[in-house]
Amino acid sequence: MTFKTLDDLGDLTGKTVLVREDLNVPMADGMVTDDTRLRATVTTLCELADKGAKVLVLAHFGRPKGQPSEEFSLKKLAAPLAHVLGRPVSYIDWEGDKAAVAALSSGAIAVLENTRFFGGEEKNDPSVVERFASLGDIYVNDAFSAAHRAHASTEGLAHVLPAYAGRAMEAELKALQKALGAPERPVAAVVGGAKVSTKLDVLKHLVSKVDHLIIGGGMANTFLAARGVAVGKSLCEHDLTGTAEEILDNADKAGCTVHLPYDVVVSKEFAANPASLRTCNVHEVAADEMILDVGPAAIEALADVLKTCRTLVWNGPMGAFETEPFDTATVALAKSAAALTKEGSLVSVAGGGDTVAALNHAGVAGDFSYVSTAGGAFLEWMEGKELPGVAALEM
Repeated sequence: MTFKTLDDLGDLTGKTVLVREDLNVPMADGMVTDDTRLRATVTTLCELADKGAKVLVLAHFGRPKGQPSEEFSLKKLAAPLAHVLGRPVSYIDWEGDKAAVAALSSGAIAVLENTRFFGGEEKNDPSVVERFASLGDIYVNDAFSAAHRAHASTEGLAHVLPAYAGRAMEAELKALQKALGAPERPVAAVVGGAKVSTKLDVLKHLVSKVDHLIIGGGMANTFLAARGVAVGKSLCEHDLTGTAEEILDNADKAGCTVHLPYDVVVSKEFAANPASLRTCNVHEVAADEMILDVGPAAIEALADVLKTCRTLVWNGPMGAFETEPFDTATVALAKSAAALTKEGSLVSVAGGGDTVAALNHAGVAGDFSYVSTAGGAFLEWMEGKELPGVAALEM
């Protein structure tokens, strides 16, 4: 995969650069509650401004369904973005935008109004593409998290303006290439979460790509049931046991070792530190118990598996990590992966909302090689799908 980056741009004085960023941040009472996505824009926006460009930020916010509204206006994000960047950021609405852009000085940064105020944005309407393109000379896509959508601002613009990957996009693509594109083997994948049905395509794709597939969370129960294990009242998609068997068979054919827990933490109720909490072999789960985490013996064995690997891809928790003590397995395995990464023996790439939250909970997100905040785009990449916003950047 080859694409142009900001390294291919020289002095930009007199040029206007349209930068697609992800500003779809959570807000409460008019305040940003998590500025992770805002902080991800800093390197690209400041570098372009410092090179003399007029920098116009394109982004969506919420789901306005093609209708302008105060609720979904990006005007409210100009000040939070300015705070994160440490420099002024102006706001430009779609009325009189060309005059406002012309009035900007070199090195200025401005946020354009919500791209989804145009009904044709999500349809990649050529007229909307042209509308956006008329404001700039160069296009930079820095929003991997929106790259799985072929929208006017994420894909269409790359075909009508000289297109480049921003620094955040560049870092993401390089990390993903290391993880599954051309990884150093052996490769392990941790896939967790509540339901197999949400990650069927991921599991089907990974068994042909990795050497070790570690399955955790509620989805592990479906695989255990497929192997004839009685899982009691555990979350389990019994109608998908046939699909689980098919995945296990394909793994065997591909030489991929699938790791399922052989000891588990169970309880008769899902609550913090319940009185009925106990650890047992997977074959000893009572009919009125539910599996809520992977047991200590299995986690120790999985940590040993990671020690034999050179690359790790992680998506999803091992148990119900939001509630103690069912966070134990996720935290322990995450700490093992982080320690191996810090000592230089493992390249670790993780992604997905729950995964980021779990790694932050374990206090090790900063120790992984790369942690992606992308949700749908990260999952589609793990499924082996082509991402339109990325494909449009390829040379």
